Amino acid sequence: MKSLFRWGTTLSLVASALLGSVSAENLAALALTEEQVREKLRPVPVFAVTDNAGSPLVASIPDQQDQKKTTSVAGVFISQEDAKAFVQRLKQENPELGNKVKVVPVSLGEVHEQNQKNRTVANGLNFAYIPNQQQVKQAQAIWNQNGQEKKPFQGVPLFVAKEASNSGYLTIQQNGVSSIPFFFNKEQLQNIVNRYKQQDPNSQVKIEVVPLEGVIQTLQESNDQQLEKIVLVPSQESLKFLQSLSQNQLQRPNQ
Repeated sequence: MKSLFRWGTTLSLVASALLGSVSAENLAALALTEEQVREKLRPVPVFAVTDNAGSPLVASIPDQQDQKKTTSVAGVFISQEDAKAFVQRLKQENPELGNKVKVVPVSLGEVHEQNQKNRTVANGLNFAYIPNQQQVKQAQAIWNQNGQEKKPFQGVPLFVAKEASNSGYLTIQQNGVSSIPFFFNKEQLQNIVNRYKQQDPNSQVKIEVVPLEGVIQTLQESNDQQLEKIVLVPSQESLKFLQSLSQNQLQRPNQ
């Protein structure tokens, strides 16, 4: 798998999301091209477990459509710390295998692109996104508040804020450009919501949660020009990782 690339714009996008002015805007329900979808996903780092040659660690699981068959699946962690913890457990439980693998950062856009290609190949490898369990718990709590307590939240949670009075999504205004931030971390969004409520104490903002997998499908299929405004904001942990990459790139002399 390829390593990370072109991460500079990620930090500027996130800065826009965290520092721009906040307002509410309706998100009406044109599908984005695959290239546009990849660009939406590209700034988000995810973490694969691979061998030294870059081949991902693969598990065989029963095929959902035919239990007599198996499907090859490689897990991709949203959290770098979760990926590291998995490798540590693997080293304890299966040292021979665990000592041959490592955590490798990749772009979510790259993983999505590879997933799309593999769907056209017989017995192609599938990538499964592994969410941070703390954020899943946060998502489940919101799920329950919205009357879906009998339905477990599945997938990678993305948190988004809406103004209850007009169902408008909370948007960020930066240099005249409006964006709708979807957060992998609920606490980061809560800070934005708190700022918005300071601007408008009478506002009735609520946080909703949707699965990343559903957002990707919507980007691919929904005819909505407003989808171009969606920005995925990585977790604080991932932002620190990106900042460390940027610093290393600045310190590295030209070859």
